[in-house]
Amino acid sequence: MGMAQRTVTAAELALLLPVIVTAADEVRTWAVDLGLLVIPETSAGLDSAARVGAAWAASNGMSWAVIHSDLPLVTAADLSDLGALANSGRDVIAPSADGGTTAISSAGAVEFAYGPGSFHRHLSQLDRPAVLARVGTLHDLDSLNDLHAAMDHPEGAWLAQVAASSDDSAPDGKEI
Repeated sequence: MGMAQRTVTAAELALLLPVIVTAADEVRTWAVDLGLLVIPETSAGLDSAARVGAAWAASNGMSWAVIHSDLPLVTAADLSDLGALANSGRDVIAPSADGGTTAISSAGAVEFAYGPGSFHRHLSQLDRPAVLARVGTLHDLDSLNDLHAAMDHPEGAWLAQVAASSDDSAPDGKEI
């Protein structure tokens, strides 16, 4: 949960309200233990979770942004800029380096369609979006190569420390 914690901390420092949408019991427990707002989701699918979170925010009169927790290099500045654009009414989208979507916000409805090539599927639904392409939002972890690339970046030093300490720990290691 270390990476999710870093994303939550970056969101809080950016003055965003982290809301965790999950079907996973361990994620729910982790989030509740941190005092975060949790919205239960039953299908365990990313598209559905994004829909549920966006609908919750809209029903509470709030702008929303779906921000993934597998962003090991994301900073508060990245999320502050995303939040400022979203709160001004702009549609915002952040691509991943491999053509996915790592963050999205819209004043309108979005049919979420995550997976390979999702950036273009989402982009086509947005009204004159701002594209947020930052180191912190471009690097998500979908593969071992992504992990190594993030660890090699100066902002990813914490990942190398976790990996090194997990080599010396119990057989199941430490969770990133």
